[in-house]
Amino acid sequence: MRSASISRRTAETDVSVSIDLDGTGKAEISTGVGFLDHMLELFARHGLFDVTIKVVGDLHVDQHHTTEDTGIALGQAVAKALGDKRGIARYADIHLPMDETLSRVAIDISGRPFLVFRTSFRVEKIGQFDTELVREFFQAFAMNSGLTLHVETLYGENAHHIAESLFKGVARSLRKAVAIDPREEGRVPSTKGSL
Repeated sequence: MRSASISRRTAETDVSVSIDLDGTGKAEISTGVGFLDHMLELFARHGLFDVTIKVVGDLHVDQHHTTEDTGIALGQAVAKALGDKRGIARYADIHLPMDETLSRVAIDISGRPFLVFRTSFRVEKIGQFDTELVREFFQAFAMNSGLTLHVETLYGENAHHIAESLFKGVARSLRKAVAIDPREEGRVPSTKGSL
């Protein structure tokens, strides 16, 4: 089974994450940040990943450390669950509509982490959640999962819809990229022989 668990404790947060890449979309999420919980539930459901995340963070400061450290731990869990990446599709992309919003996501499970983030929000907050933390989450996730991740909102007005289209788009793309390609016959999908 392609699953993994990660525990990460700092002076700012205590994070535990488990993921099964071949799950059914079950989610047990408790970060203390309602909007982040909602986005991670979408991530699990649309990726068909079984995800459990429990976070105790310094929310008396703000939501930054909790959001970033959740991205770090989730990224580490994905990387660990992928192992040597034998047989995976590796690349995937999607255009994800959410009402008036359209976002594009492209992923390469390259082992060379990089984030291109071309999205802006017209407001600073979605409820109590700082919109700038959407980028922080994906930065932490990409760097720690070893993904080359491109996310771009082509157009959109509503901040909630924009964020939701990105989380769903990343989930759907990752679902396709981690899928086992039977034509690979268990090979690592690279001419170098490793990722």
